[in-house]
Amino acid sequence: MFQNKVAYITGGTKGIGFGIAKILSNQGIRVAISGRKQEDVEKAAAEISSDASKVLGIVSNVRNFEAEEKAVSEIKNHFGQLDYVVANAGMGVFKPVDELSVEEWNDMIETNLTGLFYTLKASVEELKKSEGYFISISSLAGTNFFEKGSGYNASKFGAVGFTQAAMIDLRKYNIKVSTIMPGSVSTNFNGNEPSEKDSWKIQPEDLGNLVLDIFKMNPRSLPSKIEIRPSKPNN
Repeated sequence: MFQNKVAYITGGTKGIGFGIAKILSNQGIRVAISGRKQEDVEKAAAEISSDASKVLGIVSNVRNFEAEEKAVSEIKNHFGQLDYVVANAGMGVFKPVDELSVEEWNDMIETNLTGLFYTLKASVEELKKSEGYFISISSLAGTNFFEKGSGYNASKFGAVGFTQAAMIDLRKYNIKVSTIMPGSVSTNFNGNEPSEKDSWKIQPEDLGNLVLDIFKMNPRSLPSKIEIRPSKPNN
């Protein structure tokens, strides 16, 4: 069912985005990944596949709408179409609200929320043509607030609300829209270095398989909001 399909994953050079890209590529989906640094994009793309007909690395910052428009144009020129978009790029700063700087607040809102809008805005016309699928990677922080999380919570609560409203807007075009809200994931997020100590967490490939399962669902069904967490707590 994935023959000739094309997916775009933002923030696809490491962590969740890279895990999703690898799983999709393993199923025969042609993938485009984006990141902010050329060397990171090239390295990640080469790890996914040495075949340029199967993978495309793009330098793009989701905080720049023109860059996302250019990314989608590159995908269309390289692969001829766009069927799936996984908006994964994100960042977090965790400080008490009285210590959080204006710059740190803006970084999170512009990346995690405005960047999400830019990615969808840049790709929506192609998704209309393919009657495709848009998935945002939010977080359980988009429904559960916590200490030192004011900026991150705001961006992820917004991401969930944005994606759910977009889902209603785009159903009439046969575009499906979902948001995935992971709990603890073994990634480099917030300075973490994945190791055996993270084995209890969700792994990036788990989220890749979840995305794949969503794409495989009968078209009449739409899992619009999915919470996923580790099955056991960290003891």
